[in-house]
Amino acid sequence: MLIWDVYPDVFKITGMKESQPIYRVWAKLNQIAFKNAYRLYTIGEKMAESLSKYVDRDKIYIVPIWSIFQSNEKVAKIENPFIIEHQLQGKFIVQYSGNIGLTHNVEVMVELAEMMIEYKDILFQIIGRGPRMPYLKSLVEKKGLSNCQFLPFQSDEMFPYSLSAADIGVVILDEVISKGSVPSKSYNLMSFGIPSLYIASDDSELHNYAQKYGHARCLSHINLDEAVEFILVVKNDKKLKEQYILNAVKASKNYRRSNADKLVELYTNGDNKDVSSYKSMVVKDVSERT
Repeated sequence: MLIWDVYPDVFKITGMKESQPIYRVWAKLNQIAFKNAYRLYTIGEKMAESLSKYVDRDKIYIVPIWSIFQSNEKVAKIENPFIIEHQLQGKFIVQYSGNIGLTHNVEVMVELAEMMIEYKDILFQIIGRGPRMPYLKSLVEKKGLSNCQFLPFQSDEMFPYSLSAADIGVVILDEVISKGSVPSKSYNLMSFGIPSLYIASDDSELHNYAQKYGHARCLSHINLDEAVEFILVVKNDKKLKEQYILNAVKASKNYRRSNADKLVELYTNGDNKDVSSYKSMVVKDVSERT
């Protein structure tokens, strides 16, 4: 079993409590399934901590997932058809690209746009779809925010160009489920060498990434003043921005498709008499590379 999101924990975003019947039944089924799984994988240390309430921590193997892009394929703005099509020349783009559902507090982008309305060359761009999109659009219209742009999901052909347009990529993870999920967009941003702003709690995998690689800043929703400072520093300090870019590309090397080989190795070597030492070796190797 490969666990990418921890359920029923994620349902807490809806206000569901652990005492509710659906939660309790699902949690019990987790205990049964995880105990009987031949191999149990997850993608990060914080998620392993979250899963450890259902199964012995020693049974959980950590193997990170990977970006859909395997190298830095970022396209310069001057020749980027996405920039040209939407007339974004001269704009510093703070971009959120992805689903806009219950677990994605994309209102943060609107709050930041309102806080930075005086900076005419900074654009807050929201690309995606989801049930909260109409509400966000009405909120922007109500506040009269000309520095906030909405666009639909881009085609597969255009996606590399829309991603390349970002000067800062925003990844948002609700603090209620901070340990239960790692948004995959964080790996795509690393791969393209895009500095990231993570809106998440200190006990999230995203916070660990930011601390470890120095390619991003991870801040709580209540610290948006610091987020504004981060955006301005990245915009105005070209040397520091370049360092964030280099750090992101370097970090992305830990999230290649070769990680899939680790899943296979751990599975096929499971009957080895020295599986415990083999497990330690592999997890240590993955940890060092991430």
